[in-house]
Amino acid sequence: MTEFDPAPESDDSQRRWQTGTDTFGRVYDVVLGITSPTAYTEIAELADCSPNAAKKHLDRLAEMGIARADRDSRPATYERNEGYLEWQEASRIATELSLEEIIDRVETLEAQRTEYEARFETRDPTAVTVFDHDSHDTIHERMTAVSEWQGVIRDIRLYELARQLSQNDGHLIPA
Repeated sequence: MTEFDPAPESDDSQRRWQTGTDTFGRVYDVVLGITSPTAYTEIAELADCSPNAAKKHLDRLAEMGIARADRDSRPATYERNEGYLEWQEASRIATELSLEEIIDRVETLEAQRTEYEARFETRDPTAVTVFDHDSHDTIHERMTAVSEWQGVIRDIRLYELARQLSQNDGHLIPA
């Protein structure tokens, strides 16, 4: 190794996973990190396991609703289920905040949404054209505002789900 090498070569620097992380945990972590349909063989490579082991665990994650599977594609592809992640985040909110805090947050978010709708004269952020201005600063400011507006809409959905969970003892519908 020369003094210009970026990092010393050792087994410790080559490891991506914590000691003790089992194959299922590695596949789970990879699935949560992917953003588009990905071949199980590529997931196996990322999870440092065999393709057969990855496929077995991916099928289990799909059965659990954590991943979505397209077994008709060759090779089969998998992607994370965004609905699962939303439910997980809503569950966290429901346990961390009181029902009153959740309701207050929804009211605040709905007021913000109303402000965006009035500002852009539409109820749909995807209908806003941001590039119809000459000023780069104006375009950037409008892009930021539309992105924040979409975040507000997402947060309303999450907090409404958290409200339902909180009101129904962790269930979406009353028992």
